[in-house]
Amino acid sequence: MLALIAGQGALPRAVADACPERPLICALEPHMPEGLAVDRSFRVETLGSFLHWLRKRGVTRICMVGRVSRPEIRLTQLDWRTVLMLPAFRRALKRGDDGALRIVIGLLEGAGFEVVGAHEAAPDLLPPSGVLTQVQPGAADIAAARLGDQVSREQGARDFGQACVIRDGAVLAREDEAGTDAMIAALEAAVGGVLYKAEKPGQDHRADLPVVGPRTAEGAVRAGLSGIVLSAGGVMMVDRPAMIEALDAAGLFLWVRERDAGRFISRPASPRATSSARR
Repeated sequence: MLALIAGQGALPRAVADACPERPLICALEPHMPEGLAVDRSFRVETLGSFLHWLRKRGVTRICMVGRVSRPEIRLTQLDWRTVLMLPAFRRALKRGDDGALRIVIGLLEGAGFEVVGAHEAAPDLLPPSGVLTQVQPGAADIAAARLGDQVSREQGARDFGQACVIRDGAVLAREDEAGTDAMIAALEAAVGGVLYKAEKPGQDHRADLPVVGPRTAEGAVRAGLSGIVLSAGGVMMVDRPAMIEALDAAGLFLWVRERDAGRFISRPASPRATSSARR
């Protein structure tokens, strides 16, 4: 049986809906998922007892999905099962996000659970490689994608965000803890820029895999961007048809490519063949 430890955002519901059988829906307080009835919520101070409850329910696999902030641990409220995990908690609090997630995954595996990624529980959320829109990237967009590869490696090494906006060989914005949509909303004079989003190099795909959706597309349109570049196999897409429809209607491209790839395999030419033809 699969249990989702669901955080905020639209992704938990998308994963739950895509599962062949309804998973057990759980939530780390106070991060409640959108549009999902929660079977059980828990606090980090009761993690040990929560995992014991999962085992009694017959859960063998856990998927962590959705946004959560780093919790504050109240030592006086630890239950006895969780006290045993305290050394690992303290190590996690001293690490960056990736290091902390690896420790949490280790705790879950040590408790006898298989930890699976959202893309494994719902593989259809990973879009296919290629240009998925009517508009194709132009030469400037290809150059922006290559620069995005470099920026992604740099941000990953510094445990920063998973997205950036690039235009004319310069980085206009970098994602922080507020997320991709907030980064796009704060843009000024970004016409012609490219949103680049990828998982951090070396990231454990079982947790915190990047995600985009219609809200991301709407933000890109409002900001006047030329299009969106996503890492193939590293970024999930919620409501893919709606996202592509919004980008097509506004004349933006969506390119899913391998990191460090060169050119793309173009679809047949159309009246809106490249992004440079629009601007």
